[in-house]
Amino acid sequence: MLWGRNPKPLKSRPRTDTLLGVTDLVFFYGTLMSGFKRAGRSRIDPKLTPQGRGSISAALFDIGIYPAAIPASDSRVRGEIYRMFDSAAVLDALDEIEGFRPARPDESLYTRVEIPVTFDDGRVAMAWVYFYNAPLGRAPRIDSGDYLEYLRVR
Repeated sequence: MLWGRNPKPLKSRPRTDTLLGVTDLVFFYGTLMSGFKRAGRSRIDPKLTPQGRGSISAALFDIGIYPAAIPASDSRVRGEIYRMFDSAAVLDALDEIEGFRPARPDESLYTRVEIPVTFDDGRVAMAWVYFYNAPLGRAPRIDSGDYLEYLRVR
């Protein structure tokens, strides 16, 4: 069964393969960021090293208990960048947390893609990001693109 959500493609298509060794960076924009008590995060914390904050080309939505980002070329989503040690184990754990099935991405709640992330200091690097892959319904857009800011003023 397909979720029926096909976001507009980015100008440069993101990588959706599961090859490891392409990048060892991952970008978190929601409840996997530091300060949240997300189930599963504690078991991967020892394998993550914070690299700073940054942003990706995407739009952010409030779907209830967590946010959803989808690719978009006209807005930015802010978050945290981490370097993974033992990328295979971290990505396997994150795939489980995010409901990503590498063999069946169209049936996954989130899809994992490799896209450019811009650090706050202007550096750009490739990082793994999980994009929402289900219908948004009437989920309100988070115009600031910053989930932490959104929660503070909500």
